[in-house]
Amino acid sequence: MAGKEKAPIKIIGERDIQLNLSNPGHHSQIAKIGKALSSPIRLNILNLLKDTALSLQEIADILHIPVSSTALHIRTLEDARLIITETQPGLHGSMRVCICSIQSFLLETFEAEADKVNNAVTLDMPVGNYHDFHVEPTCGLADENGILGAFDDIRSFYSPLRTRAQLLWFQQGFVEYRFPNLTNPLLELQELAFQMELCSEAPGFLEEWPSDITVSVNGREAATYHSPGDFGSRRGRLTPASWCNGRTQYGLLKTFSVKRDGSYLDGLPVDSEVTLESLNLSAHPYITLRVEVKKEADHVGGVNIFGEKYGDFPQGILMSLTY
Repeated sequence: MAGKEKAPIKIIGERDIQLNLSNPGHHSQIAKIGKALSSPIRLNILNLLKDTALSLQEIADILHIPVSSTALHIRTLEDARLIITETQPGLHGSMRVCICSIQSFLLETFEAEADKVNNAVTLDMPVGNYHDFHVEPTCGLADENGILGAFDDIRSFYSPLRTRAQLLWFQQGFVEYRFPNLTNPLLELQELAFQMELCSEAPGFLEEWPSDITVSVNGREAATYHSPGDFGSRRGRLTPASWCNGRTQYGLLKTFSVKRDGSYLDGLPVDSEVTLESLNLSAHPYITLRVEVKKEADHVGGVNIFGEKYGDFPQGILMSLTY
């Protein structure tokens, strides 16, 4: 049980925080969030920052409070991980810019995972461990030390160093992974899910750069995610210092799943006829996952796939089987 007390805060989606009252390791963060939300002024600051970034001076001017008081409120919100701040160049030196870092906060009072301990299997696939690919520039791979091979050189995708990749991107085409088929024929499978951090791929980065990213399982198109952009206006929480500003920094955590009644994207049903039965899982020793940007897509905006050392989430591509 000691290891359970050290469990980190669980991030279940982009800017979504889930904490459990039964986990002592979460108590400190719950208390910090409670303190941060106990002030009407701090609630007003969060409301201001939910859609746009503002400097300390701008926040102080809008709320008609001293900059010194604003800084104290910002420090409390930042300590609770409700906002993030960056130092950026200003007209007279540097200035601190703040933005809300959460979209939702869920506090559970029961052990949500307890019933899942014995009926779920999860595998983490490194993003560079693809089995097959066909990509077109812009494209490339990077590990925590920087670029692998060369920018926009398809030959880099054939390199034996590709297994070290922590970030992978291309403008058009696909990468395909093979996961070992660990389905248990003695149990009834309820859901097959894949979770990964994704965004579009633009030259440099562009916050508004739509892309239609299609995910297929065992050759069947399960869902297409409409990515809104290529995110680089702030650094990814895990993106290493070797990766320069002005490039893609982080993505959004997306979950593609197939259940007995159809396919889902982030828990919502999609227009697809793919079901667990149609995947014919028992026919192969592996399960294929293809991430693709089609030539004929409405928005051919590329894709970035993040590994555990880039972006905001410490993981590769997770496959989970739930019984």
